[in-house]
Amino acid sequence: MRFELFISRRYFKSKPKGTLLSLISLLSIAGVTIGVTALIVVIGVMAGFETDLKTRIMGIEPHLVIDRNGEAIAGYEKVVTLAESIPGVQAAWPLEELQVMLKSDARVAIAVIKGVDPVAAGKGLKLEQLSVLNVPHDPSERLQNRSQLPPLIMGRDLARNLGLLKGESLFVISPRGRLAPVGFVPYMKRFVLSDVFRTGMYEYDGSLAFMRLQDAQALAQSRGSVSAVEVRVDKALQSSTIKEKLAARLDSGFRMRDWSQLNKNLFSALKLEKAAMFITLTLITLVATFSITSSLVMMVMEKIKDIAILRTLGATSTSIRRIFVFQGMLIGIIGTVSGVLLGVILCYLQSSYGLISLPGDVYYITALPVDLKTLDVVLVSISALTISFLATLYPARQASRLHPVEAIRYG
Repeated sequence: MRFELFISRRYFKSKPKGTLLSLISLLSIAGVTIGVTALIVVIGVMAGFETDLKTRIMGIEPHLVIDRNGEAIAGYEKVVTLAESIPGVQAAWPLEELQVMLKSDARVAIAVIKGVDPVAAGKGLKLEQLSVLNVPHDPSERLQNRSQLPPLIMGRDLARNLGLLKGESLFVISPRGRLAPVGFVPYMKRFVLSDVFRTGMYEYDGSLAFMRLQDAQALAQSRGSVSAVEVRVDKALQSSTIKEKLAARLDSGFRMRDWSQLNKNLFSALKLEKAAMFITLTLITLVATFSITSSLVMMVMEKIKDIAILRTLGATSTSIRRIFVFQGMLIGIIGTVSGVLLGVILCYLQSSYGLISLPGDVYYITALPVDLKTLDVVLVSISALTISFLATLYPARQASRLHPVEAIRYG
């Protein structure tokens, strides 16, 4: 063992009244431990929220969208067939999307309608309610009762805003109407609310509805074309690779966007918030390490004679500096290891048993989600150890600058 580390350990243990650690060292270790624990728990919870949001978004949104930048896609069947032939593609389906007005007996709301093939979209979207759209219906058939109306599903909050229950009918009014002698007449069609879905995100639950592709095409008067083709892949991280393969096979008129581009603002905000919380809690750890500096300064004042004797015996200023750096790093290492263990245990308990619950009527989840990654733990540990090391530099430098003669004279 290097003699600097040996002396550091002796200084660390040899405290007044036979105690293992002085009060100031205990406070230093406790401060680092609390700071590291807070960092790990908060980063784990924020990563959990991000993962949960991605899972919910991917359940109702595709991994890849192919369109013509606002223009209709004619002959979309070829695009769907081409997408399905790419290795790694799980499903592809046509989409007709438009903004409409929904009118119930008492209320009116604006919504986004997505017309899809229930069978094809059901393979890609994790939305069980899509199966209720797979009901044979002849648009030319004369409606005799409500059960013969074309089906529609919508978000729970949207249905609540309209005051609708399952089985009740509503009018869907499309802005793409026709000119008549009396002026512009919007296209209007009656539907039945077959089911409601809930994603936990108001952006979808409060403004989104699904219907069959042919019904949406009739509302949009698209004449057999669609607005986009949606694609779901086996692994979300492969979206960019599959996008490049599709771009090489399709002409330049097509535009392709993956899930990260479609939700760029949301995920950018989450990353910014996570970074801000990391910086804030790192500053808390930085404040906690000030006590390491204080304890080392006091240690230098207490060990002036020891420093003088070591210098007289031939110890260099570098060796004296290392003694006190090792002393402070012992405090930092103990605090960091303790904080990591405590943080990991708390995250595990929260993930397994949901110790901190959330009210279900306010939040879309019942407990704080946790997704603790190894990289985050390593980053927190390195940050804490770096801050601890920086806290030792000043007192160690002051100790190394002591002259042995003056130290013996005034010690």
